Amino acid sequence: MEQNINWLERINETAAYIRNRVGKTPRTAIILGTGLGELVNHIDIQMAIPYEEIPNFPVSTVEGHKGQLIFGNLGNKYVMAMQGRFHYYEGYSMKESTFPVRVMRELGVKTLFVSNAAGGMNPEFRVGDLMIITDHINLFPDHPLRGKNYKELGERFPAMNEAYSPRLIKKAKEIAEENSIRLMEGVYVGTQGPTFETPAEYRFFYRIGGDAVGMSTVPEVIVACHGGMEVFGMSVITDLGGEGIAPDVSHEEVQEAAAKAQPIMSFIMQELINQFDEL
Repeated sequence: MEQNINWLERINETAAYIRNRVGKTPRTAIILGTGLGELVNHIDIQMAIPYEEIPNFPVSTVEGHKGQLIFGNLGNKYVMAMQGRFHYYEGYSMKESTFPVRVMRELGVKTLFVSNAAGGMNPEFRVGDLMIITDHINLFPDHPLRGKNYKELGERFPAMNEAYSPRLIKKAKEIAEENSIRLMEGVYVGTQGPTFETPAEYRFFYRIGGDAVGMSTVPEVIVACHGGMEVFGMSVITDLGGEGIAPDVSHEEVQEAAAKAQPIMSFIMQELINQFDEL
């Protein structure tokens, strides 16, 4: 039973294994979700560890998501990058799917950058737009902090009023403006999946304050905030739904739209990671 698992022991065991393999560990981590796969080509990779070699790590099962932990230099920053994430809809528990973020913190990561594919409800959005995540609405049926709280990992009731770093958001907007890049911002709604949204669901999510909806990111961000990490998130808008829009999307179309946006998202992320000052 999961409630009998000592997650602190597992985190420490996994972090020790990685530390022994890698030696120097970074303070910056990236979850290379949909839209950021191209960024790996800009990392001077020093080591890549397949997930199946890492003790206690899940293995990604989604098409388009590779499964390895990368260490190397992205410009002037030494980074850790997850090439492939774990989703609740794959059958993992919340604690399993967010386990890598716990390990990142134990390894000394202070800043986390995340990306995802999302369906846009905001009528100003277009397919292929990039959206800075300024806040989120958690509609997952479970919570990654449910259960025993280890004080070594964070406090019982963490604040979420600034889950997404205002200073990193400001810097990203400056980078986009300097390079004449169309960059949107908005609230990300996190849902279980794996079905895409119905027209009524799109309308509902927009009416409760959402601008885009997806099936990841929120649990990871909650755990990162619980551990005191600074977070920046970005979505690529791969499809549209809402008032007057009939959603008609496939996983292949999502991947295609994300691929077209990848170079721009990778550029913004790379510039942001190289320009921000570590706390």
